[in-house]
Amino acid sequence: MTRTVLQVLPALVSGGVERGTLEIAEALVGAGWRALVASAGGPLVEPLERLGARHVALPLGRKSPPGIWRNAAALAGLVRAEKVGIVHARSRAPAWAALLAARRTGARLVTTYHGTYNEGWPGKRFYNSVMARGERVIAISDFIAEHLRARHGADPARLRVIPRGVDERRFDPAAVSPARVAALREAWNVPEGRPVVVLPGRLTRWKGQLVLLDAMASLPGDAIALLVGEGGLRRVLEARIGELGLGERVRLCGHAEDVPAALLLADVAVHASTDPEAFGRTVIEAQAMARPVIASDLGAPRETVEEGMTGWRVKPGDPAALAEAIARALALPAAERAAMGARARTAVLARYTTRAMQGATLAVYRELP
Repeated sequence: MTRTVLQVLPALVSGGVERGTLEIAEALVGAGWRALVASAGGPLVEPLERLGARHVALPLGRKSPPGIWRNAAALAGLVRAEKVGIVHARSRAPAWAALLAARRTGARLVTTYHGTYNEGWPGKRFYNSVMARGERVIAISDFIAEHLRARHGADPARLRVIPRGVDERRFDPAAVSPARVAALREAWNVPEGRPVVVLPGRLTRWKGQLVLLDAMASLPGDAIALLVGEGGLRRVLEARIGELGLGERVRLCGHAEDVPAALLLADVAVHASTDPEAFGRTVIEAQAMARPVIASDLGAPRETVEEGMTGWRVKPGDPAALAEAIARALALPAAERAAMGARARTAVLARYTTRAMQGATLAVYRELP
């Protein structure tokens, strides 16, 4: 009998949680299972359904107790109607509704703990704890697994560490034509022969773009920094670039559809987050493109960046330390940087691929008869 898995999340707009949902839906369909996703919808519904999954529109982002209660009833009805065997919750408000629905219907509950989640108001730890209540709890890194044990006393017997993955088919240097890289070089006005540093990520304070700007101000030479991404910090960054006189050395590139080509345009990639990353997919994307990474020494990048072998780790929020690491990376002979990048790609292919994540997640589902 074909098994049915229902994934639940607030919406299908953009982001790592949403991308992971599509990747698991693809794996389910490929394995001959039925893949359902319930959310409030969004632009990723169409690509989800092209994979062969079915989307059900429900307002699962509602956080009020009455809203969660109504969603629980709707999910319970969906579970019964579609003979769902497993409900996989990926966010807190949907997870509370999924937990109630699973108890009412006998469906098995899996949760994925995607972040550290702040505890800024009374009761927040209890609210967050739903993500540790699955019969199987997936942590996206060893860092998150330790957080689960420390914050919620997660039972090791129910805990599974499944790192997020990169699509090695898309993030493959051999698959990117020189023309694609040249197109970005022209669009972003990056002269030939200038060293290039790239920081991909949403433009927000904790992602560390301001740290990189301060590092660039003290970095000797003529290196160019590419800030690839969109977000609410753009005007702040524009002002800081002006204050530091970095107009010729920093590019605010906006959203990039061709991230693999953007990474190939660079000599080194930077991860400068000032708060711990639950995983940090941009790190493994850069490594998959055979680029050494300079990463903040906190959170999950401690697991993905091997000091001196696949990149370097630096003190978070320290522009001087970041500038020193960038200068050291750019001073390496090109052959040494290439060797480090090759080691980084090998490490990613060994553990951090989409296919590995898909296979491990399906294995968790199979643990629940």
